Amino acid sequence: MGVDAPCLYELDGGSSSRDQFDQGSRTRPTSRTESDTQNDSLNSGATPGQNSRQTSVSTAPVSPAPLPPDFERLQRSFAEDDSGDPRVRASWQTRLQHFRNLYRTRPELFSEVAITTLRAIAQALQAGPGRVFSPDAPGSVLRELFGYNQFRPGQEQIIRAAIGGRDCVGIMPTGAGKSLTYQIPARLLGGTTLVLSPLISLMRDQVDSMDDIGLRATYLNSTLEPAERRSRIEGLRAGHWELVYAAPEGLEASVGYALEGVDIRLIAVDEAHCISHWGHDFRPSYRNLQGLKRRFKVPVLALTATATETVTRDIVTQLGMNAPLCVRGSFYRKNLHLSAIRKGGESASVRQSILQLALARKGQSGIIYCLSRKATESTAEYLREEGIAAMAYHAGMEPEERNKVQDRFRNDDIDVVVATVAFGMGIDKSNVRYVIHRDMPRSIEGYYQEIGRAGRDGMNSDCILFYSWADVASYDRMAEDGDKANVARMRAQVREMFELAEHTGCRQQELVSHFGETIAACGSACAICSGRDVLVESRHTASVVRKRKKDDRVHQRPTDGGDGGAPALPSDGMPSTHDEEGLFEALKQLRRRLAAQRKLPAYVVFNDATLNEMASRRPMTEDALMEISGVGPKKLSLYGGAFLDLLRR
Repeated sequence: MGVDAPCLYELDGGSSSRDQFDQGSRTRPTSRTESDTQNDSLNSGATPGQNSRQTSVSTAPVSPAPLPPDFERLQRSFAEDDSGDPRVRASWQTRLQHFRNLYRTRPELFSEVAITTLRAIAQALQAGPGRVFSPDAPGSVLRELFGYNQFRPGQEQIIRAAIGGRDCVGIMPTGAGKSLTYQIPARLLGGTTLVLSPLISLMRDQVDSMDDIGLRATYLNSTLEPAERRSRIEGLRAGHWELVYAAPEGLEASVGYALEGVDIRLIAVDEAHCISHWGHDFRPSYRNLQGLKRRFKVPVLALTATATETVTRDIVTQLGMNAPLCVRGSFYRKNLHLSAIRKGGESASVRQSILQLALARKGQSGIIYCLSRKATESTAEYLREEGIAAMAYHAGMEPEERNKVQDRFRNDDIDVVVATVAFGMGIDKSNVRYVIHRDMPRSIEGYYQEIGRAGRDGMNSDCILFYSWADVASYDRMAEDGDKANVARMRAQVREMFELAEHTGCRQQELVSHFGETIAACGSACAICSGRDVLVESRHTASVVRKRKKDDRVHQRPTDGGDGGAPALPSDGMPSTHDEEGLFEALKQLRRRLAAQRKLPAYVVFNDATLNEMASRRPMTEDALMEISGVGPKKLSLYGGAFLDLLRR
């Protein structure tokens, strides 16, 4: 987990420190007057150079010498320490004054990075400490509300920035728990936290999850009836809701009006890369978010799973963020096993291979991505004919039909969605065990986003890519009518993706290197390092499943012909609980039944990782159940009795 303190990008319109710095090299002041003027800018938080337009400046660049260790300690403290702690602030003030004095005599020591950092610290000190929280406040909410004992990498740093009143960019992989970084501040800060989210289905999932743990959350979007919308807006203005979700499109219309008079304390922008035209998924509606910080004068938290340096700079600029802390997580997800298989040759057809992969994972949730709408429909139909509960999803379907597919997948009524890239960004389903690409994605960023939908609960999952040069040619044809700049960028992106697929070394290592991260070979999380052949494994498992297909099953689902290789069921319809595998299946069935009663997705009750820990540890008391990761007080009161009854059998 890397922490840049702060994001070192110029944020002001008009003049900036680049008036006196060129590509990070310092231009030496020619007089004491200019040095004093820039020193004043460290006091005021103004951009260096804004007050020295009339001063003659030498054009000869001077490379800065290394600053003393004190500067590194100050920089680290600004990134990690609590800005509300009076002792911390006093230390910053003392060190800042030291560097002001040093700047007067040795300005050549100060790079653009140093100037920007010191300016950000001055701004933080001028802003005041804000509300002071105890050091364990975020951890207490994590334990008492969410039922987890420790943060994932980067979460606590982002949360402390938000509750300390500081802007922050969080670049964390899918499954790293980005939503927790605004949910915990929402409880601590009071007032209302505004979350801008791209898809309606994601809002609904999040609100369901928050209601289940006791956090007051709602959403405002176009699906609401007028009376319900009015009721939610009244509750918002009365301070009832701790979290409100809205789409960027809504800010131009009714949502923007609804926020008038609301006590907004934090703004969180999810999928923030969509605001940048340099990104792989630019959405013009995100440009509606410009000016939010000026309007509400609160910290802004920008979250994304994929952002290059260029995209990150654009996010900061477009959102008007003020010297934000940047927390960049590792892009390496060791629970995802990556495989890439070139189409053609002597192997089985792609369609047959996908069937074998799905049969070997029957009863598990999976997503299969295809390039065309027609391919999604034909693949889903083929899988259904072979006994797999699969449905197609693409942008050409009616909204009601798409929502039906999403709901059935969320509720575990079907196992597989066969989709174009229109599917996935709004899905918060934690128990997707595999992602298959029937066709190669158009970019590495897109590929990373899509495989990131597997294993969000931290459990092992497979990501299998089928690819060929014909996929590259298809994307080239699709891009022919675009403007030259976009066509060139798309052609470059798809060729980068092909090169990644063809890579003969560690796949995880090569993937994260695209995002500027360096890791050792993974050892076991890709087919190159592990030596696993997922097709060979799947052929064997699929043959076993086929042999069991005619077995008499109790409580089979009519859409998929049963649970494939699941343990045999006794007369009460529940798997045997004597062994860990059988207990895990029984817990899943109980979860599904309880979720249906509350009209929730099954994974909102408990995710697979929590059930797996229950099956392994077999807690027998409420206290023991509370020690399971993911079990908090609210969920204990809702579901504890039913799960303990089963665990005690």
